Amino acid sequence: MPVLFVTGTCTEIGKTVTTAALAATALGQGRSVAVLKPAQTGVAAHEPGDTAEVVRLAGPGVTTAELARYPEPLAPATAARRAGLPPVRPEEIAEAAAKLAASHDLVLVEGAGGLLVRFDDEGSTLADAARLAEAPVLVVAQAGLGALNAVALTALALRSYGIESPGIVVGSWPTQPGLAARCNLDDFPEAAGAPLLGRIPEGAGSLPPEEFRTRAPGWLAPALGGTA
Repeated sequence: MPVLFVTGTCTEIGKTVTTAALAATALGQGRSVAVLKPAQTGVAAHEPGDTAEVVRLAGPGVTTAELARYPEPLAPATAARRAGLPPVRPEEIAEAAAKLAASHDLVLVEGAGGLLVRFDDEGSTLADAARLAEAPVLVVAQAGLGALNAVALTALALRSYGIESPGIVVGSWPTQPGLAARCNLDDFPEAAGAPLLGRIPEGAGSLPPEEFRTRAPGWLAPALGGTA
């Protein structure tokens, strides 16, 4: 998996922290890692974005790239249109990922929101970019009620595009999980048609970076380089 796309079943569910955990784990194994953020929304030009958060948590050895930045916290296509800026095209994302893969062992491409969020007014999505890049897509899901349907819909969309997924990671596993969250651990593989590959603990992004890097492999399954 020289290139791995990371998407979510919705926004604000732990994609960036999951990406950081993947990066930290790979770096700890001596691999070179790059993180590509095709479209950063809701962040001003002078503010740190998601790639900066990955570097903070995973370490300064991560190479980062960002193709576009839009100030309003909206879907990339809408944010680009309202800002009067050009959108990011799937071809640009696939090309940027390929260039990074030529000099790195692992390239993580973190999407914006969910798999089918629009990047341009023609309706292009992260799925289009992943298909062009011929890369698998890791799905980050929430833990509790509503997650199974969202995971199943995302998996259905991936299959419709002919895209493989290595599996599911829960982006924020509660300290005290409820019944639905506990049951979902058994039900996710059936809903997704892919294995559960990790659980990132709630609040992991607030850990001291050194502790985050030490603990990250224990949150991920061996298929993602971890030890869980």
